[in-house]
Amino acid sequence: MPDRGDTQPLPPYAIESVDKALRLLLLMRHRGTVRVTDVSDELGVARSTAHRLLMTLAHHGFVAQDTVSRSYRVGRVMVEIGLAAVGELDVRRKARQHMEKLAAELRETVNLLVLEGAEVHFIDGVESDRTLRVTARTGLLVPAHATAGGKALLAELSASELEALYPNGLDRMTERTLTDINLLRDELAEVRRLGYAINRGEREHGVHAVAVCIRDHAGRAVAALATSVPAPRASRLHSFVEPLRRSADAIGRDL
Repeated sequence: MPDRGDTQPLPPYAIESVDKALRLLLLMRHRGTVRVTDVSDELGVARSTAHRLLMTLAHHGFVAQDTVSRSYRVGRVMVEIGLAAVGELDVRRKARQHMEKLAAELRETVNLLVLEGAEVHFIDGVESDRTLRVTARTGLLVPAHATAGGKALLAELSASELEALYPNGLDRMTERTLTDINLLRDELAEVRRLGYAINRGEREHGVHAVAVCIRDHAGRAVAALATSVPAPRASRLHSFVEPLRRSADAIGRDL
């Protein structure tokens, strides 16, 4: 395991138990899954100590134990930290001019979202100029599974990453919200097939939306671009997909 190496003494300010916990997480990064014996051997600690380390990390959500194999894998909190780091990319500055052009073209509200764990953060928005419009949601943090942008980004995750985000099920926002993880998986498969996601009043009554991913130079989804409309204009959602894709591609080229 490539880490600091046991030949390097700990600095005087270091806390040995914290050092072991961090080395354990590094071990999981390289192996994917570990057992108590793996941790004991790699860290040079007793199996009882290795078990306590794993149980402590599991208690805080940093690792999770497979109920069948009894091995440990990366947990929900580690996934959330990783996804939050992706969300820190400066897409807001690059996206603003494209969002303004798109909002003017569609005459509907355009939002920019990043995934933060099981939620999406609305980091920017440009409102429609219509009297009847959806207001920009900038600053809000809401359940990802109940938004178009959130579903577009969740569809990029692996099955294990998705499972780690929802250990306690899905929250209901309206009567249209998906609350069954299996139904969510089915919808995310459809999102991957189509290349866009739709929200039909699943987070808020009377508000519908369609969203696509914004990708960086390596093809990774770093944010979602969404157009939100009042229910009376929901029939137009599919006509917004291509303009959204063009804008998302333009933002991706600018990143």
